[in-house]
Amino acid sequence: MTGNSRSSSLLNIFGRYKHTPWRGGYSLSRLFLSFYLLVMGSFVVVAFVADFVISSALKGITDDYTSRFMRGTIVLIEDALFQKPRSEWSTLIKELDSQFSYRLNIVNRWSLKLKPKQAEKLDAGELVVDSDGDIIYHRLKQTPQILVVGPFTPDANSDRPRAMPFDLRIRLLTWSLIGLFVAVAVWFWVRPFWRDLEALRKTARALGEGHFERRAPEAKSSAFDLLTETMNGMAERIQRLIASQKELSSAISHELRTPISRMRFALEMLAETPEKEERERLWQMMEEDLDELDELIESSLAYSRFEREQPEPHLKSIEFATWLTEEVDSLRILSRNLELSIDTSALPAGQCVELDLKSMPYAITNLLRNALKYAKKRIVVSAEVVGRNIRVHVDDDGIGIPPDERQRVFTAFIRLDRSRDRTTGGYGLGLAIVRLVMEQHGGTAFADDSPIGGARFTLSWPLLQSVTQS
Repeated sequence: MTGNSRSSSLLNIFGRYKHTPWRGGYSLSRLFLSFYLLVMGSFVVVAFVADFVISSALKGITDDYTSRFMRGTIVLIEDALFQKPRSEWSTLIKELDSQFSYRLNIVNRWSLKLKPKQAEKLDAGELVVDSDGDIIYHRLKQTPQILVVGPFTPDANSDRPRAMPFDLRIRLLTWSLIGLFVAVAVWFWVRPFWRDLEALRKTARALGEGHFERRAPEAKSSAFDLLTETMNGMAERIQRLIASQKELSSAISHELRTPISRMRFALEMLAETPEKEERERLWQMMEEDLDELDELIESSLAYSRFEREQPEPHLKSIEFATWLTEEVDSLRILSRNLELSIDTSALPAGQCVELDLKSMPYAITNLLRNALKYAKKRIVVSAEVVGRNIRVHVDDDGIGIPPDERQRVFTAFIRLDRSRDRTTGGYGLGLAIVRLVMEQHGGTAFADDSPIGGARFTLSWPLLQSVTQS
């Protein structure tokens, strides 16, 4: 498959993709209505349940109070009735009814449908209050006649009808005022929520459209402070990672061209050259190019992993002099004819240092590889304690680094012009990885002049970083 066909296939794949249209924003009225109905509904349910519980608990007390309050009046009415013949009771009760604000009536015992306990009390001569607490029944001595007093509520009096019962009007007025107060409270509570939700939605939409510089404004409601901070941190990290990936991809694609071009040229020459020595030279050239590509891939993956994940260091306290000596000895085979020495005499005996055993070897190895490229005769690795920090120095007697370039060398894919030959070229990732490892350990890496004439690279990080220190 040719490059053009691959490109057309990719275009076909991406050409079929259609971005799903963004939905509209949050509706303030809908959000307000949802919260209002939830709050008001919950309040009404709680109010009715509480009213039912309280009414049930106080019913016995209320009935007893009503009975005692009306007993004197009922006894007087009863005495007035028994002063007249029974045939005149209906006339007398009508006269008395006109003098009271509530109804008075006499009915037969058999016409009443009462609960067993109420019927038992009524037959015993006690006052009985109906279930609504609005009517009192009293048996007129041993007769089958029952005195009915009430209803006491004016609205229950059929002689004086009203458009709306008084208690209903009071309830409606009360609930209207409560509903109004709740609506005002919910409005002032929901509006900051809506503004924060809308701001976060717009920010998320901008990030989804690729505007990674967009940030959410400061939250008006404290409930969204943490979410806003988290989203802005996420946007910052995404922006940095994408910029890093773009830079990495661009730099890698640029770096791949040279060895690939050399390999393509060597393959063409190999097909046309019958001489054995020339063919071996070309094979050797391609092997070197493959090694160069392998080094580029390994360095790029390591840098990308540190830059992308920023893993938390798994710190372990170790005897530093022994560990540093082992790390230097593991690379001694690469020193060729160079003198590679290590000096830990400035460290206190048995000095322990906390470090990540997976990432710190990257920093030491990359510094040593860098020194091996530029040293002429000597490389000296030394360590010392300065204040609360451990410092590791890697000195070489090479060409050194100009003062104005000493910070730039720790940036990814930054190489000095004099290092662009094949033997010392590199890709500008080794020292960038060193910087990331030091940031992981809460330390720094910097370059300076070496006492032996070349460059000195120094790693500095705290001796102890754990919460619990021995």
